[in-house]
Amino acid sequence: MIKVLFFASLREQLGCDGLEAEAAGIASIEELRGKLAQKGSNWQSALANELLQVALNQQLSNMDAAIKDGDEVAFFPPVTGG
Repeated sequence: MIKVLFFASLREQLGCDGLEAEAAGIASIEELRGKLAQKGSNWQSALANELLQVALNQQLSNMDAAIKDGDEVAFFPPVTGG
């Protein structure tokens, strides 16, 4: 299983702070994002933002990063300053 976390406005849009996804057939974060987007229109909309930030095992990463069973993937919106 892959532990998936959602932060900030993504958490609000999706109505959950995380879930576990089956690792079989998922080789990259981009593939995980695509699978999650199939859960419904609000998931597709929330995860479609090309500026989404992602962390793999608590390290900033990119959507092409390889993932495997036991990994933790966190999605969060772009960080802005003020």
